Amino acid sequence: MLVSEAVGRTLVACGIDHVFGVVGSGNFHVTTAMVAAGARYVATRHEGGGATSADGYARISGRPTAVSVHQGCGFTNAMTGIAEAAKSRTPLVVVAAEVTERRSNFFVDQEAMARAVGAVPHRVTSAEEAVAQTVAAVAQAVHGRRTVVLNLPLPVQGQEVPDGALDGVGLPAAPDPVEPSADDVRRLAAALATAQRPVFVAGRGSRSAGAREALRALADRVGALLATSAVAKGLFSDDPWQIDVSGGFSSPLAAELVGDADLIVGWGCALNMWTMRHGRLIAGGATVVQVDDTPDAIGAHRDLTFGVVGDVARTAEAVAGALGEGTRTAYRTPEVGARLGTELRWRDVPFDDGSGDGRVDPRALSIAIDDLLPAERVVAVDSGNFMGYPSMFLSVPDEEGFCFTQAFQSIGLGLATAIGAALARPDRLPVAALGDGGALMGAAELETVVRLGLPMLVVVYDDEAYGAEVHHFGPDGHDLGTVQFPPTGIAAIGRGYGMEAVTVTSVEDLAPVAEWVAGGPTGPMLLHAKVTRDEASWWLEEAFKGH
Repeated sequence: MLVSEAVGRTLVACGIDHVFGVVGSGNFHVTTAMVAAGARYVATRHEGGGATSADGYARISGRPTAVSVHQGCGFTNAMTGIAEAAKSRTPLVVVAAEVTERRSNFFVDQEAMARAVGAVPHRVTSAEEAVAQTVAAVAQAVHGRRTVVLNLPLPVQGQEVPDGALDGVGLPAAPDPVEPSADDVRRLAAALATAQRPVFVAGRGSRSAGAREALRALADRVGALLATSAVAKGLFSDDPWQIDVSGGFSSPLAAELVGDADLIVGWGCALNMWTMRHGRLIAGGATVVQVDDTPDAIGAHRDLTFGVVGDVARTAEAVAGALGEGTRTAYRTPEVGARLGTELRWRDVPFDDGSGDGRVDPRALSIAIDDLLPAERVVAVDSGNFMGYPSMFLSVPDEEGFCFTQAFQSIGLGLATAIGAALARPDRLPVAALGDGGALMGAAELETVVRLGLPMLVVVYDDEAYGAEVHHFGPDGHDLGTVQFPPTGIAAIGRGYGMEAVTVTSVEDLAPVAEWVAGGPTGPMLLHAKVTRDEASWWLEEAFKGH
C-alpha cells in the first residue's frame, strides 16, 4: 500500500466521513483512498469553497472534516477559508499535496503559510511514520480544536508503507475535560450568590448538549438571564429567560438588560469587542468573569474581575454543587419576564418601512421570509452591511440552525458555508443569506448547490454596492465610485446555473417563494432582493463606533 492510500484510509479510520475540495494530480490518490474507505467526497468549484464548506459541515455536525487540495495553487486558493476555520478553531484537516523542490512552479512554503493564518502544520515525512503522523494530525484537530494542515510531499506519497501499518488504527481517546479549581468554583459561586442582575453569555465553547443543560440548570438556580455570542445563537432558543445574542446584534431590550447586569459570566466566550460592543455593554462596577478550558483565552480580549480555567459543563455543574440548596429570583422578575415576551425580538421593535421605488426594506423582507419558511431550518450568513437582518430576523430552532463564519470577516464565504451546513443537517431547510458582493464573489458554488440537488433558499440582499464602505465613507463626502456597481441580473445568473429564481422589489413579490416552500422543495431557489440602501444597518453603526 502506498503512503497516499494509507493516509486516506487513516483519515477515515479516525472519524472523518466527509471530504470537500478540488482534486488535482497531487491529491487525486489520497482523495480516492478516502472515498474507497467510506468517506463522502463533495467536489466544489473552487478550493476556497471547499475549505469553507468543510468548515460549515464541521461546525454544524460536530465532527472532524477534511478539505483536499492540490499542491501550491490549490492550497493558496483555499487560504481564506483555512484562515476563517483556524480563527474559529474548527476541527478541520486540510489534506494538502506538497512539492518540496523549490524550482517547481508549484512550490510555496505551505508550512509557513499555515502558521501565518493560525493553522497548525503537520507533515508526513516517511512511509514508516505516515500512519502515526496522520493520526497525530487528526487528534490535534479534534482534541485540540484546531485547524490542521497535513502536508503530503509528492515523493513520500509514492512510497510503500510497511505491512500491517493500519492494523488497529483509530483516533486516540479524548483527554478528560479540564476541571476547575476548588478556589475558582467557590469564588464564582459566591459571586452568583449575591448578584442581583446576573447574565450568562455562552459562546462557541458552550455549543454542546451537556454545556447547554448545565448552564440552564445553573441559571435557573441563580436567576440569571441567558445570552449567547453570535456563533452560539439558538443555544437557549426555547428558554423563557433567554435574551438571544449579546453584542452588535442585540435588540434594544437585550442590550439594555446586558448593560444593566451587575455580573456577566462568559462561558466559553471571549467577551470580545463584538459581543460586548467594545465594552459599552459592561456597566461600571459590574463583575466580569470568563470561564474557558484554554488558559491563554482568559482575559485575551478584556480586563476581567477574575477568570476560571475549566470545561464549561464541568464548571457549571461544580458551581451548582457549591451553591447548596434553594433558588434565587435575581434578574428573573415578573417585569423582565413580561418585557421579554413583548419586546425581545427584533421584529417586535417598531420601524419605518422604507420599501418603495422598486426596493424592499430588508427588515420587512426578512420578517416575511421568516414567516414563509419552516421552523426547522439552518441559516448561513455571509458578511456585509446586510448581515444583521437575516442574523436577527430569521429565527433558528437551536445552535445547529445557525452557521456564522465571521471570525475573519471575509465576504464571499456564505454560500459555501451553507453547503456544508446543509449536508450536515439534511433534515432541515438550508438558507444562504448573502449580499450582492459576497454572492458574486462565491457564485461558482451555485453550480455545486444545483449539482448536489440541495433544497436551498439563496437570498441575495442586493444594494448594488459594498454597503459597509458606502456607509462608512459616504457621510464624509468621499467619492464612492470604487464601491458601487451597476444593476446585475442576479436572478438570471441563478437560472443559468439551473435554479429557480425570482427578483423581489416588495414583500408581495414573494409569492413564488411561498409556492416553492409549499411544494416541498426538491431543488434550490434564488431570491434576488433589491433592498433599500439609504441607511447603514444598526449593527454596522455599532461596529463603526469602535473604529
